[in-house]
This record gives sequence, structure tokens and C-alpha cells, in this order.
Amino acid sequence: MAISEILKESLTITFFVFIMMMFVDYLNVLSKGKMSQLIKGGLFRQYLITSFLGATPGCLGTFMSVSFYLRGLITFGAITGCMVSSSGDAAFVMLSMFPKEAILLFFILFILGILSAYITDKLVPFFKIVPCKECGLSIHLEDQRRYIGFKEIQENFRKISFSRFLLLLVFLGSFYSFIFLVKEGWNWERITFVFLILIACFIVVTVPEHYLEEHIWSHIIKKHLWKTFLWIFLALFIVDSGIKLWNLENILKTHTILVLLSAGLIGIIPDSAPHLIFVVMFAKGLIPFSVLLTSSIVQDGHGMLPLLSYSVKDSILIKLFNLAIGLAVGFIVYLLGL
Repeated sequence: MAISEILKESLTITFFVFIMMMFVDYLNVLSKGKMSQLIKGGLFRQYLITSFLGATPGCLGTFMSVSFYLRGLITFGAITGCMVSSSGDAAFVMLSMFPKEAILLFFILFILGILSAYITDKLVPFFKIVPCKECGLSIHLEDQRRYIGFKEIQENFRKISFSRFLLLLVFLGSFYSFIFLVKEGWNWERITFVFLILIACFIVVTVPEHYLEEHIWSHIIKKHLWKTFLWIFLALFIVDSGIKLWNLENILKTHTILVLLSAGLIGIIPDSAPHLIFVVMFAKGLIPFSVLLTSSIVQDGHGMLPLLSYSVKDSILIKLFNLAIGLAVGFIVYLLGL
């Protein structure tokens, strides 16, 4: 694959990731306060909700679960299950590169999250783990906003900011390109992109200036997007170079167990970016599903960072549980031939 093709593929995936991040963040804001009410109940409800939050693409669901844990609303097992089911921002890339397999992976992680939460809580007394309670985490999950009406939209355009203008220009330009300039037929990928661009335009047009600047511009674009692009480009370049120069396919198939172990150990890093190398290798057919599953179980994107700031001990314990679960499940799935 030429550098130009790698660059084109990296930009396409990053664009998809950007819109999905916007959409998930927008839904998170719209549901402010409701999840904390749902979490109050029996243990199974905790396991169900936190595993679901972890399995949703991105880190927002994981951040929310961490805030529940630090306020004493969920158990150590529930937060462990959330981390097991989470793939962080890498989930968006997987949805872009292999959506069918990604959705199946998320469902498996969701089930594993529930089971891991139950098993972990049963083991907690034996390990004499005393979870951190009410450590004072300050994550602003609620965003004070109201539904935007016609007058508010008019106000947005009457004093349109540079960031809103630029984002609309990019999205409308992309919409025009996908409708009129793309020569290929109307497949599901093209239809999905057009639909997502329309959603992105709706979000940019309707959200208040505070949301646009703080959530989309300062957080998603400045903190996440450029890193996502660089890691995607780097992963594609390394894998493509490895196939051409180092006979990477034979090396990976000959040492699959070592690759699986490496996936688990790299997953300890509290960032989803290194996980992208396994995502790309799976998309290219270079590694089996068991390796991708192991990496997905152990790594949790940036979800661990807030907890790491307040309880290093709990963070290490959760990572050790995740590593043990990831390697055990991954090895079993590998023996099943997957």
C-alpha cells in the first residue's frame, strides 16, 4: 500500500471516529443524571449497567462508572466488569474497519463484563480488598444545557463562531463529496457516512457555543483527534511495511501465543492507542480473534486514568484482574481455534 493510500485510509477512519465521538458525547449529555438513578439497586443491575457503559464506544461510559465507584454507588466487581467490557476509543476504529465483527466483539465483552463483575465480587473477600469509597472524584458528567429551539439556532448563526463555521464547512463539503463526487455505487458504507454527516451537521447547528467549544473543539478535536489519526497512520504503516519487508504474516501465525501474551501486557497501558496495532492486524487477517479479544479485555482506553489519580492501589488491582481474565479467556478462545 502506497503512502498516499495509507494517508487516505487514515483520514477516512479518523473522520468516521470523529463523528462517532461527537454522537456518543452528545447522547451522554442528553442523558445527564438519569444513569445515576438507574444504578441504585441490586448487584445484577450494577453489573448490567456498568458493563453496558463499558461496552459503549469511547471512554465516557467508563468515566461515568468510575464516578459511581468513587461515590460508593457500585462494587469493586462492578467497576472491574466495566473495565473488562471497555475498548475505549479503539472501538470507533473497529466499527470503521470491521463493523460486523466489532459489534459481535462488543456483545461478547458486555457478557464477559457481567460475568467478571460477579466472579470478582466473589473473590474480593479472599483477597481482602477494601475498595476506595467517596475519594472525591470531580468529573463533570452533567452539562447544563437545554433543548435547542428555532430561536437558539438563529442566535447560533447570527453570531457564528469560527469553530462552528469551520466544522459546518468540513461536514457540508464532505456531504457534497459523498453525494456528487464519489463514483462508486451506493453501498452500506457510503450510506452510513452520509447519514453520520447529517447527524454531525445537526449537532453542530443546534448545540450551544459552550458545548461546541468545550466538548467538540477543545476536547474531541484538540485532545483526541490528532492522536487518533497519528496512531491509525502509524499502525497501518507498520503493518503494511511488516507484510512487505519482514514476512509479518508467517511470524505472527508461528508465534500466536506470544502475540496473545503481548496483547495482554500492552493492554495494561492506560491508553487505547497501542491497541490499534492489534486492531489493524486483525483487520488485515494477520492475527486471530482470540488476540484481539485479549487486548480488548485488558485495555480500557483512558477509562482508568481518573481512578488512577485517586487510588493507585485499586487501579493496579483492577488491572491485575483484567489481565488474568483477558489471558485466560483469550487462551481458551485460541484453543477453540478462533
